[in-house]
Amino acid sequence: MTAALIVFAITYLFILGQPLPFIRLERPAAALVGAVAMVVVGAVSPAEAYRDAIDYQTLALLLGMMILTGYLQAAGFFRWASHAVIRGARTPRRLLAGITVICAALSALLVNDTVCLMVTPLVVQVIDDSDLPPLPFLLAIAFGANAGSAATPTGNPQNMLIASLSGLSFQEFVGSLGPAAVAATAVVLLLLFVFFGRQLPERPLVGAEREPPATDRVLLAKSLVAIVGVVIAFIAGANLAWSALAGAAFLLLVAGNMGGEVLREVNWLLLLFFAGLFIVVYGVGQTGVAERLFDVAPLAGAGEARQAIAFSAISIVGSNLFSNVPFVILAAKWIPAFADPLLAWKTLALASTLAGNLTIVGSVANLIVFEIAGARGRVSFWRFLGYGLPITLGSTAAGVVLLLLFR
Repeated sequence: MTAALIVFAITYLFILGQPLPFIRLERPAAALVGAVAMVVVGAVSPAEAYRDAIDYQTLALLLGMMILTGYLQAAGFFRWASHAVIRGARTPRRLLAGITVICAALSALLVNDTVCLMVTPLVVQVIDDSDLPPLPFLLAIAFGANAGSAATPTGNPQNMLIASLSGLSFQEFVGSLGPAAVAATAVVLLLLFVFFGRQLPERPLVGAEREPPATDRVLLAKSLVAIVGVVIAFIAGANLAWSALAGAAFLLLVAGNMGGEVLREVNWLLLLFFAGLFIVVYGVGQTGVAERLFDVAPLAGAGEARQAIAFSAISIVGSNLFSNVPFVILAAKWIPAFADPLLAWKTLALASTLAGNLTIVGSVANLIVFEIAGARGRVSFWRFLGYGLPITLGSTAAGVVLLLLFR
């Protein structure tokens, strides 16, 4: 157990920054080294690493969506859309509000990771064209997508798991979590303006009067057909990963000889990073340390409201230490001890989702946004935490209040 915890701690230190000046490891390399170390120390067997630790559904979903976005990029969609966004928003402040609300709304329908994959290249193009500071808008994508995804069972992977384990219907889930997610999104938007309002004066956006850029209309039409088909499959309840891969395969078949070029642009390092991280998190989960750290027995005698507040705090900490999906799997064992188990499930869904806004490694969506942004997305762990802490606390507090009102 000790060896696994040491590997986990060192790996996360490298993911969060560069703790040793004589060893330089980027995030994908750190995750891979950590995964191999977990196998070497015996915390995870090779068979477990292949069979149980890696979430292939998530990797397949990311791969499929990256291929789809690659075709949209090749068709000139993002340059055209960035021009349209600039013309519509007119000012940086309205652009910030629009990005936050749009990402939240889309994430209520689609998986938030998918929304970030689709929106981030567009926003990067917008901030480049308009000469804007990137950080406020990248944070708006991540914070908005995380907050909005709390509204529905399809918003993120942990909500899908909770809906399955709890037996909550779609209507019950949305009826309770929808208002809470709206309140959380409102807090996100308010605090973003508090943090960055002075950096974003009410002036016209650069590039608003430019001519629309050229697009490959045939390729764009094919790409949009694939995207619409994937969205319909998502809403219909089809497997997310295979729906995305089916859309990608369709484009590889019908979009001419561009397949090789698009596949070369896939962010394979991002996939490697997540695969390694899955193994590292699985290894520390096998130690049983989570059960020792989070004992919810004292909550069993508290009132429903106090239980919801305390469970929210535990979920925020646990989701950031062990990742939200593994934490949800652990927390599911505690639910029967609560005065109102259904309220506990809803609280877990809300808090484990909003916990993703606390740190840069708190959610897959955050990592996607800042990895895609590249050099524009350079932000330290502590600077992100400086924005994420008040946003997480404020949005969770507002969300829990609404959850208690609409449960």
